[in-house]
Amino acid sequence: MTLEEKDKQYVLQTYTRSYVNFVKGIGSTLYDENNKDYIDFASGIGVNSVGHGNDVLVKAISEQAGNILHISNLQVIEPQADLAEKIVELSGYDMGIFFANSGAEANEGAIKIARKYGETKFDNKRYKVITLEHSFHGRTITTVKATGQESFHTPNFSPYPDGFSYEKSILDVYKAIDNETVAVLIELVQGEGGVQPFDKVEIQKLAAHLQSEGILLIVDEVQTGVYRTGEFLASNLYEIEPDIITLAKGLGGGVPIGAVMTKHKEVLSAGDHGSTFGGNYLSSAAGNAVLDVLKPMYDDGSIDEILIYFSNKLKEIASKYDTLFEKEVGLGLMRGLRAKSAEIQVNVVNQCMDNGLIVLKAGRNTVRFLPSITINKKEIDEGFKRFEKAISTL
Repeated sequence: MTLEEKDKQYVLQTYTRSYVNFVKGIGSTLYDENNKDYIDFASGIGVNSVGHGNDVLVKAISEQAGNILHISNLQVIEPQADLAEKIVELSGYDMGIFFANSGAEANEGAIKIARKYGETKFDNKRYKVITLEHSFHGRTITTVKATGQESFHTPNFSPYPDGFSYEKSILDVYKAIDNETVAVLIELVQGEGGVQPFDKVEIQKLAAHLQSEGILLIVDEVQTGVYRTGEFLASNLYEIEPDIITLAKGLGGGVPIGAVMTKHKEVLSAGDHGSTFGGNYLSSAAGNAVLDVLKPMYDDGSIDEILIYFSNKLKEIASKYDTLFEKEVGLGLMRGLRAKSAEIQVNVVNQCMDNGLIVLKAGRNTVRFLPSITINKKEIDEGFKRFEKAISTL
């Protein structure tokens, strides 16, 4: 039985998969079972923030596995406390953190905090959460409903929780607020929705307005967080102070971890929320190692240098191949090329894979690039060489 046959027989077919079998990774290069190499411009959808086989991360995971992998959250977990301290200090915000296992779980936690805040802080119950069209917040029943894409709201999984609405633009959010609105949930750069950043001034005005009205601002940084946009948080880049922030993806470098952080530390009390695995020894050790790798790179300007180099390469491609792409979009190392049709988008992604380069699809016909934060210039050069070869046939 081949690997493809085994997968199709025993694994639920919820993904449209490529059947390239990767067996090894070094930096931003992956190798399949035939030793063919692939430049990785996807990093596991923004997860492998320090690349593949990073020595610091491997050592931290190995040493932790040799001691304790897991105990319950009924006892204190030293690396979890260390990781919380690092995140808070790097963020610059006075917040407390709850650890989960994924971005969807982090967003669930954010919604629960907002709902309890709305129940306990107002004379009338507030529970409604406003999100934006093209947003993506997860695959659980609640986070699917919070996602502002109708294609996700199929009747197959209904009925969905109520209390969510979607606005076309930041300006529309103001008109949608009523006396039952407790929070606005946004991504500062919509990832799945097409690598679309929002205007900084618009976001700052919205944040100030929500604060004046006592309405919570929740920023979903599952994809934008952990230096993906150049700063530790996109919220830092936009110079705002949200009430609640969610993290996941790049925080564990490949080990599943999620986090919800809030300045309203008093809202949740013992028994209100929990997670068996969230923030255990293994995931916390991984998170600490990731930040130990990336913080010095931020401090010495290495992250800035790489994101500018990558961005310039992408702009050259957008200009040179304007028959295929409308424009280059995104921030930091969260970038995209807006293809002129869905057909071009799909063909580009497939041709890249055939030519040893991994890129991603996103909404609005976007070819998405999410390389590791530690990618080097040689890997970037080789990746774009393969990209040009891939699209030369289109």
